[in-house]
Amino acid sequence: MKESINKINSFTLFGILGDLSIRKLIPAWYYLERDGMLSDSLQILGVGRKKISDSELKNTLIESLETYVPSEYLDQTIVSTLIDRFSYCSCDLQSPDSYQKLKLKVQDWNMPMAHYLAISPGLFESVCDGLSGAGLVTKECRIVVEKPVGYDLESSQEINEKLIKHFDESQIYRIDHYLGKETVQNLITLRFANSLFSSQWNSKGVEYVEITAAESVGIEDRWGYFDGMGQLRDMVQSHLLQLLCLIAMEPPNRLDDQSIRSEKVKVLEALKPLDEESIASSFVSAQYTDGGVDGVHKPGYINEEGAKPDSKTETFVSVKTEIQNWRWSGVPFYLRTGKRMETKTTQIVIHFKSDGHYIFNENKESLKGNTLIISLHPTEGISLQVFTKPHGVDKHSIIRSDPMSLDFIKTQQLLNIPSGYQSLLMDILNGNQSLFLCREEVELAWKWCDETLDAFNNSNQELFYYKSGSNGPKESEALITNNGHQWHEE
Repeated sequence: MKESINKINSFTLFGILGDLSIRKLIPAWYYLERDGMLSDSLQILGVGRKKISDSELKNTLIESLETYVPSEYLDQTIVSTLIDRFSYCSCDLQSPDSYQKLKLKVQDWNMPMAHYLAISPGLFESVCDGLSGAGLVTKECRIVVEKPVGYDLESSQEINEKLIKHFDESQIYRIDHYLGKETVQNLITLRFANSLFSSQWNSKGVEYVEITAAESVGIEDRWGYFDGMGQLRDMVQSHLLQLLCLIAMEPPNRLDDQSIRSEKVKVLEALKPLDEESIASSFVSAQYTDGGVDGVHKPGYINEEGAKPDSKTETFVSVKTEIQNWRWSGVPFYLRTGKRMETKTTQIVIHFKSDGHYIFNENKESLKGNTLIISLHPTEGISLQVFTKPHGVDKHSIIRSDPMSLDFIKTQQLLNIPSGYQSLLMDILNGNQSLFLCREEVELAWKWCDETLDAFNNSNQELFYYKSGSNGPKESEALITNNGHQWHEE
């Protein structure tokens, strides 16, 4: 993938004391430092509301690394080198005067800058206006915004309009950390560098596709935020639809941002909308109740701290959809995601069609096709289920299914699998937008989700329930088994 010669060596991180920064971004910076990926001249300014000193910030960052980086990977020399890159500026993000103070902090830094907004979308406009007013927005700088970009199509459009007041589309990096995962990036290579798969990657070779993102945690302390979103908006709109795009897109002309984004847009344009008639057979919405995860009792969604007892917000969604184009005509795509599930699992499963003629036993039982499992969590890797003969002189017509597996850590002798944020931070510094979302992608995904929710709300479909620590509601099983298919379970 292409890299810009215009590399960034000055970085502002708005919301440096927030949960995202402490848990994800600071550890990602550490691994990049450890691996020698950062320029010696890189400087990072943390911005937050709290009035603390540079030394207090550095103590906070050290605590972050000691908490979220395994001790076997923690090197104090590397910690010290990384921490020295950081300084701090306390800002009221809604006060224009604060940005003059910020400007003084970076006046001797190398330009251009990248501005990472790890903050509420409600503050995006104030920050962009403030940066522009202080002269910190140039044609070469970059702005990074976290998902969700909006609550629905209308709010997403409003946010995008606020961004383009000061930034060209080529400067806007809409981040989805799923796209930074090694396995996700490998999807493009797997599909288009291996003729074994590329020739079968269509309706002639594939029976159905499933994409699962199951979480064992509940809402925890995010109830107020989540209740206004729900699982469809929180997970399907961004993560699952992006995975679907990478699975289903046509080969790009080049491995650059414009070519890849263009093909993903075509998938979203072809994604079949759900209407009131199809909701009953194609959509399941559910909410977790009291139960247990790993032997520990967990409260139901409406029994969480701060919950509204009459909330009908979904914590689980499964959906059957199709892509209406020549490649995928008639192939069902099943998406499934939920909180408080039995285990945390993220995987894509491609079910290939079986041969029509079966010769391996007297009953001529139907043989399932091969299965390709692309795992993002708990391990990152790829496994192809193939059929073989068991050992034994009396087992000539017996077959078994065995995995041919690729474990990235073992095969490439990695110290650890890079997080999504490591890869994406490097792309921001290098000016590579291939793994970031363009405006059209975001808005098409919102349009599909809005139509789905409207169809559900206007139908007679009810909200279902499932126990915490289960695999979801029984209705989700029926959604796929009624079509003669089944969810892949390890």
